[in-house]
Amino acid sequence: MAGNSFGKMFKLTTFGESHGVAIGGVIDGCPAGLEIDIEKVQDDLNRRRPGQSAIVTQRKEPDTVEFLSGIFEGRSTGTPIGFVIKNANQKSKDYSHIKDSYRPSHADYTYDEKYGVRDYRGGGRSSARETACRVVAGSVAKQLLQNVEINAFVSSVGKIELTKHYSELDFSEIEKNPVRCPDPQLAAEMEAYIKEIRADGDTVGGTVQCVIKNVPKGLGEPVFDKLHADLGKAMLSINAVKGFEYGSGFEGTKMRGSEHNDHFNTDGSTRTNLSGGIQGGISNGMDIYFKVAFKPVATLMQKQKTINSKGEEVEMQGKGRHDPCVVPRAVPIVESMAALVIADFLLQNKSSKI
Repeated sequence: MAGNSFGKMFKLTTFGESHGVAIGGVIDGCPAGLEIDIEKVQDDLNRRRPGQSAIVTQRKEPDTVEFLSGIFEGRSTGTPIGFVIKNANQKSKDYSHIKDSYRPSHADYTYDEKYGVRDYRGGGRSSARETACRVVAGSVAKQLLQNVEINAFVSSVGKIELTKHYSELDFSEIEKNPVRCPDPQLAAEMEAYIKEIRADGDTVGGTVQCVIKNVPKGLGEPVFDKLHADLGKAMLSINAVKGFEYGSGFEGTKMRGSEHNDHFNTDGSTRTNLSGGIQGGISNGMDIYFKVAFKPVATLMQKQKTINSKGEEVEMQGKGRHDPCVVPRAVPIVESMAALVIADFLLQNKSSKI
């Protein structure tokens, strides 16, 4: 199985399955001498972990990270940083009913078709549990970036949408509610709706918006390695993601060029920022902002028609502990993948100059 690594200069390789002994990763390319606050890494993991509120999966995982190498006396040594997160609360019997059946809109069928064998317990490598490894690496990347500020938040759940521009929001409100929406009134509506959806045995999707401030100018390349292209790849690699847009996104298609162009100030900044901080694939120093669309979770607590490995039509119903809506727990994952991309391009930029 290929495709377990992300990045060029600042590189993450992950391993492990949802119901195996542990998941973990190796961070390669982190410069020596970086002071790493392990408590901050654990704090980010705690924001992603299951069981943190009534509107997420109730799987009880402490998600305690254990670093194995690459850190000495609180600083990176320049060697690979290895880490593990032990799985503590697997209930593999909850998945025995899908051993030979394929959950609709899940990875079960395609996984079986590609490899001819699959770990049906929680989805194996296709499980979102793998994203905990990304949060560890992303947290280290954030500490490397220092002055760069990355804030992600829930901007919609179903049809309930936050329409305010991010400049009108107070990011300190994000962690004050379980939905992670910076508008308290809208957050309460979203929370009530998610609880309603869960009571119906159903799921719902939503969007996460991310804002990256203080990005240095000049990150990214003008052809295949555009900064926004790698951000898009990073976000689309997250489980359940169905869409990515940056800057004006799809709304920009409705505008004229005379309306859409970002005119310059004399210092090189722009009066508007419909470009989303990236022009020609390269950062221009303005805020980078984007949205990530997440589909409803495929596993439902309702009966559904499907097929088994013999091609026979069967009926199945989800069991176990699943998120009715993934977006609250996806916030730290989006931040982490953004940090990995910016850190990687920052190191590439330094290596390109004599």
